[in-house]
Amino acid sequence: MSNKLRACLLLLTVLFLSGLVMDVSSAGPTKIVFWYSVGGKVAETTRVLVDRFNATHPDVYVDAIYQGSYDDAMNKLKASIQGKSTPNVMQIYEIGSKFMIDSNAIVPVQKYIDKENLDVSSFERNILAYYEINDQLYSMPFNVSTPILYYNKNMFREAGLDPGTPPVTFDDVARYAKILTVRDSAGRVSRPGMALAVYGWFFEQFLATSNLLYANNNNGRDGVATAVAFANPQAASIIDWWVGMVREGVCANLGRKTADTQKAFISGQCAMTIDSTAVLATILSGVDGKFEVGTCYLPRQAGAKGGVIIGGGSLWLLKATSAQEAASWEFIKWMSSPEQQAFWHINTGYFPITKKAYDIPAVKQHQAKYPQFTTAVSQLRDSPITRATQGALLGVFTQAREIVEDAIEQVLAGRATSLEALKKAAQQIDAAIGRYNMTVGR
Repeated sequence: MSNKLRACLLLLTVLFLSGLVMDVSSAGPTKIVFWYSVGGKVAETTRVLVDRFNATHPDVYVDAIYQGSYDDAMNKLKASIQGKSTPNVMQIYEIGSKFMIDSNAIVPVQKYIDKENLDVSSFERNILAYYEINDQLYSMPFNVSTPILYYNKNMFREAGLDPGTPPVTFDDVARYAKILTVRDSAGRVSRPGMALAVYGWFFEQFLATSNLLYANNNNGRDGVATAVAFANPQAASIIDWWVGMVREGVCANLGRKTADTQKAFISGQCAMTIDSTAVLATILSGVDGKFEVGTCYLPRQAGAKGGVIIGGGSLWLLKATSAQEAASWEFIKWMSSPEQQAFWHINTGYFPITKKAYDIPAVKQHQAKYPQFTTAVSQLRDSPITRATQGALLGVFTQAREIVEDAIEQVLAGRATSLEALKKAAQQIDAAIGRYNMTVGR
């Protein structure tokens, strides 16, 4: 060894011992990238949670980056997979689950649940059931919602209806909507009894409450779905009920944007609407005491024994180095803890995924203040776990939902019967499913 090399080694040793050169093991936290797709107040709450995690976990740093809508985020993810530059944790909507699994870019969270023997017995079973495929939990549920019926109790009283007895069946809703509709002296509708957005998610939910499947092979859960299963008279009768109310003038069709029906309900332009449990806080703050808001279970066909499907999104763990995967799991696990879920629920309106969150005093106070939310919790737990209520797994679900919305609008416009429109929609979706399955080698 040369004298120069000896001198360099001696200098490094002195610097290390004096603390001027850090050990490699303390080179800083493991950085992970988190892509999320929620805006407004929900985005603010997301960032607060990320900041709290970073402040309490010095060994991990989460770089949270907003990616726009779920569709935008999905397209960006596809590009990142091709470019081998994926995030470490990804929030994506529930109907993106099939694509995420087929992407071969993710690690099922079940791997780490088993590794740590994590107790998930307190987690809501109906929530876990959506993301459990082949006895594996693929992603961690995060922002979870279901649809419920909202109604104006003041208008119920004015119309002679008991606000404590909301509608249960489709027939009830149609009857109540007719009674609640206000007409002028010429018989023109001045205020419809109901307003309902043309939203494919609602059609999926109405199928589930009737325990009807959306796709074959038991919604793609007992085998890869190769076709949809709703081109039948039973499903068509759901649209007939929907469109029938619109044609009678007792239900307003305000288009596809659910925000428009929310505004109509909040401003007293209708007496009933259907929307996500996640907008309960928005509706209550918008109403601001001008009338009493009631909530009840999603209506169903008479005698139907089904239930609702969860909506919203979940957190996916993507493949990376072992250190990044471990750090990502630590973040996902922390986000699903009772304390964080309680904060998330109170500030966003989404369900806590764990029952333990309801034991936290702040949540108890929140529910006492907003008893309408107990409807959502009860409906979730009362829904049987079946292949219908677990929801369908389709790699082209976003496209399928839009095609169904087109079909409903075709019927509303009188250009097709409900069954004709559903059969045409099925042909389009089946073709898209076939192309997708070929692409992923199924």
